[in-house]
Amino acid sequence: MLPVGQNTPSTRPYLIRALYEWCTENGFSPYLAVQVDASVRVPMDHVKDGVIVLNISFDATSGMKLGNEYIEFKARFGGVARDILIPVSHVTAIYARENGQGMAFPAPGMLSATSARQDTTTGLLASVDSGKTDGPPSPRSPSRGKLVRVK
Repeated sequence: MLPVGQNTPSTRPYLIRALYEWCTENGFSPYLAVQVDASVRVPMDHVKDGVIVLNISFDATSGMKLGNEYIEFKARFGGVARDILIPVSHVTAIYARENGQGMAFPAPGMLSATSARQDTTTGLLASVDSGKTDGPPSPRSPSRGKLVRVK
């Protein structure tokens, strides 16, 4: 067993996989919110305010790999197939499009070294469902749910 601290692996990739599985098993469309920088490979014309929201459902992607370091898949944007590569550390939320239920995570670079260690063990953020919506809820919109710290 690894001691809690710097060398403890992040829980983020495991929680992303669990929520992806929960969404697909229950007939929901899993969506990812991603903080975009030079390490993220996505169509830049779909990035708004440094964030992109992606439908990662089985029907919208192919070749999905939810790894511990990266999420990789192919998706079509405007009819053009694109290779997508996302560092897991840049995922800021995963949630069901239909009801907004899911989990939000701190954006990369937003935490001090001390709180970053805490985040990998117990300091994750959870998205609280605030009701059904017609479109994909924005993880940054207070009207679609509020963020609370899970301990």
